[in-house]
Amino acid sequence: MTQTSAADEVARRPRIVIIGGGFGGLTAAQGLARAEADITLIDRRNHHLFQPLLYQVATAVLSPAQIAQPIRTIVRNNANTRVVLDDVTGIDLEARIARTTQEGEVPFDYLIVAAGASHDYFGRDDWSAFAPGLKSLEDATNIRRRILEAFERAETAATQEERAAYLTFCIVGGGPTGVEMAGAIAELARRTLRGEFRRFDPADTKVILIEGGPRVLSSMPDSLSGKAHRGLEKLGVTVRTGKMVTNCQPDRIELGEEAIACRTIIWAAGVRASPAGNWLGAEQDRAGRVIVGQDLSIPGHPDIFVIGDTAAVFTQKGIPVPGVAPAAKQQGTFVAELIATRLSGGDTASRRFVYKDQGNLATIGRSQAVVHMGRLKLSGTLAWWFWGVVHIFFLIDFRNRISVLLDWLLTYLTYGRGSRLITDPPRPKGPDIT
Repeated sequence: MTQTSAADEVARRPRIVIIGGGFGGLTAAQGLARAEADITLIDRRNHHLFQPLLYQVATAVLSPAQIAQPIRTIVRNNANTRVVLDDVTGIDLEARIARTTQEGEVPFDYLIVAAGASHDYFGRDDWSAFAPGLKSLEDATNIRRRILEAFERAETAATQEERAAYLTFCIVGGGPTGVEMAGAIAELARRTLRGEFRRFDPADTKVILIEGGPRVLSSMPDSLSGKAHRGLEKLGVTVRTGKMVTNCQPDRIELGEEAIACRTIIWAAGVRASPAGNWLGAEQDRAGRVIVGQDLSIPGHPDIFVIGDTAAVFTQKGIPVPGVAPAAKQQGTFVAELIATRLSGGDTASRRFVYKDQGNLATIGRSQAVVHMGRLKLSGTLAWWFWGVVHIFFLIDFRNRISVLLDWLLTYLTYGRGSRLITDPPRPKGPDIT
């Protein structure tokens, strides 16, 4: 290294690379907005997504733009932050470089990996073609298309058996996503589409929620889980607990020896972390999450942090921190403060991440939800309004909040859904008629 380059190396500002523009990564970037450092935020998509409301895009309540915001818009006032639309392919720990498809090698002094998670089919990835999951806007619009096309195909079905299969929707997984999706499809069929078809009654739609465990919403107290179960049944949802899926095909789902004829399967049963653990060569849990230390760094590398759905984080009692948005935001804030302290010369040796449980919420349908926050347990209409206020508050852009609020009020009053558009992929052309 020449004298000039050595001086440049001493003079340059610390480089912070953040992989992922989700809740964790974006919160970290915002927390470091005034840091004397150069930040590179890398994401394969150009937008931040409010994932808790994805199911409402999938069921035609909201449009994609209402729950997403361009990352560049969010950080445009952060003079030290550069956004790169790119795919990360690997990380060289020794050279302290993140490798990407377009940018090439991106050097770092501090690295924050917040790369999120994808669907886990428990070794049966071939099911993904027949049972799509819900993690991105593309997933949501794909599922919306499948749901709406199922009703259209039911209108033109040649036999009653074929029509019944199109009008059967199976959701795999009884967590919040599965419960909310099942309730939303049931309301779409029984309320929104009422009177719109001539060869069948949408109220005949069968929505089946399949959960391998003994109850839905297993992270909530038994009392709230039971209320959610009963609320779903009031909407016409068939809840099947203690049932494991053994096969998914285009025309059926199998539960052991039992086969259910259906043309729409939605997967909400499993989550697998991004390949960050492989990039880092770090220890992982069964879901591929990187096992991190108490300061969210990986062992032997105090300047490399893993947060959000990519990390396996535990409380002081050894309880896993849930993979929810509030947890990711708390971790992003913690890492940003820790790095800022180090940059200013402070001591961070005693810093430990402490998760503050902000509760669990799930909506079942119109005016029905369950809320668990410490000793507070709510259900019914009050819980539904509480759920709505919380989700409106966490939406990033003020205009999005107003837009979502107005759409929710319209849906509440009329049962109408303004985003019932089948847009992709285009339907194949039929034969020319002359």
